[in-house]
Amino acid sequence: MPGTRSRSRRRWTVLLLSGVAVLDVALVPAAAAAADPGRPVAPAPAVHWKADLSDVDADDVNVRHAHGSLRLRAPDQRTASLGGAGHGSQVLTPRTLTRPVNRVTAALDADVPDGAAVVVDVRGRDRDARWTEWHRASSGDRAVARLPHAVTTVQVRLTLRDPSGLVRVHGLALTADTDGSPGTRAVTAPVTYRLFATREGLVGGTTANGHVIQPDDHFVALPSRRGLSPKDGWDYAVEVCGPARCETAPVWDVGPWNTRDDYWNPADQREMWWDLPQGRPEAQAAYLEGYNGGLDEFGRRVANPAGIDLADGTFYNVGLNDNGWVDVTFLWTGEQAGTWFPTWGSDVRVRQQPTTASATLTTLPPAARVRVECQAHGERITYDGITNDAWSYLPDYGGYVSNIFIDVEDAWLPGVPEC
Repeated sequence: MPGTRSRSRRRWTVLLLSGVAVLDVALVPAAAAAADPGRPVAPAPAVHWKADLSDVDADDVNVRHAHGSLRLRAPDQRTASLGGAGHGSQVLTPRTLTRPVNRVTAALDADVPDGAAVVVDVRGRDRDARWTEWHRASSGDRAVARLPHAVTTVQVRLTLRDPSGLVRVHGLALTADTDGSPGTRAVTAPVTYRLFATREGLVGGTTANGHVIQPDDHFVALPSRRGLSPKDGWDYAVEVCGPARCETAPVWDVGPWNTRDDYWNPADQREMWWDLPQGRPEAQAAYLEGYNGGLDEFGRRVANPAGIDLADGTFYNVGLNDNGWVDVTFLWTGEQAGTWFPTWGSDVRVRQQPTTASATLTTLPPAARVRVECQAHGERITYDGITNDAWSYLPDYGGYVSNIFIDVEDAWLPGVPEC
């Protein structure tokens, strides 16, 4: 009938590729909690639970729970970089399990009209507190996946793409167990690639994780949701090295060009474009080599080889005045020495040595998180009524910052060795 919107009731069973969601029951007796995630795990009875979709909080984007279902709050809201109305997401509260798991099944109960979608992404964390990447679920009857390695803390993200405003997610039911061989997490160094960077701009717009873009902002966008940090989070960060200096910045947006191009992963783990070598963005291959007919995943003609977008503050801080090539290290992809700490203050300088007479290497963005490898006694300085002679060495910047600007109460950072 003309003027009638086509709607369909879909009850899905979907495959979770890298984790599980909110638990309402214990998996096994507490004695199993000491199991080594790298050792074979005896099969255990499956456990079933339902996610709490009513728990909408500060890291959720443009969604609300009403009348028993999750839906968009404002159907006309769009993301700055991707455009297109009708975007929202819910990041469910992480839960710690009583034993490692490596196989899960999920069923999503939702009303999804034609032209809309509900995407389930999942990640897991093991005992060293490092998250896996987010992995997209796929549909199918009784779909089951084996996790890349055993995890003991899990989290789920729902993304609604709904220009109609008619999507209703009524429930998400999950089942977790183990197949007896959870595997081990590979120990490698973080990967680094030379990439073409573009300036994101778009001040006043909203990123894919709900951050409202500010003038002189510091973050990056990558063309895959697998490495997207929750709102204001630093779970996934990169080190960008430009002509002038390096900066560590969180991943808060999706783009440029593509949304499923995790090119930093090996080909057999990549979401799309499996025939491209690791480290080659699809947009770069399309622009320079005519790959995919020179088009992105949406069929648009690729106008530059960009594999990363930089917010204005990051763009200019690393020394770019126009779009150009930078070296990017994907910090979550490998082992890193040191401990992460938050900072406070603005225009905080990183010095070559632990003294104010030393050369300035870079300036930290406001409210940054920094990786501290070690600390040393250096020049005694006073700022804002605080006096301290301790300085932290930041390996991602190759220099020192006064511990006054590390946002912890201790003058000498706990658990950090002396240089």
